[in-house]
Amino acid sequence: MMTQNQAVTEYIQHCPRERQDVLNQIREIMLASLPEAEETMKYGMPTYYYRENLIHFACAQKHLEIYPTPSAIVHFAKELAGYKTSKGAIQFPYDQPIPYDLIQKIALWRRAEVLAK
Repeated sequence: MMTQNQAVTEYIQHCPRERQDVLNQIREIMLASLPEAEETMKYGMPTYYYRENLIHFACAQKHLEIYPTPSAIVHFAKELAGYKTSKGAIQFPYDQPIPYDLIQKIALWRRAEVLAK
């Protein structure tokens, strides 16, 4: 039986090779920023869960997708102004530098938001 961590590893390994470094860096950010969270797969995406879904990420053809919550997107609206967003998702194009610091800030903010409940 495959563990959830193995499932996330396999997810990344099945993505295009040129995207794997980005995805592994996002995974490391999530693991470091969300120490209480369980790393799992939900909705076909790597997911970090603690009391609720904290954040997901996914590899799309032309962009990295991060799924925090609508509250996170509202909170970081100014910093996300240059990126395509929807109610619950953020797209970071692969042809631009990935803002790892911003992604970490979003993950840490989601952690604080859930711990405050």
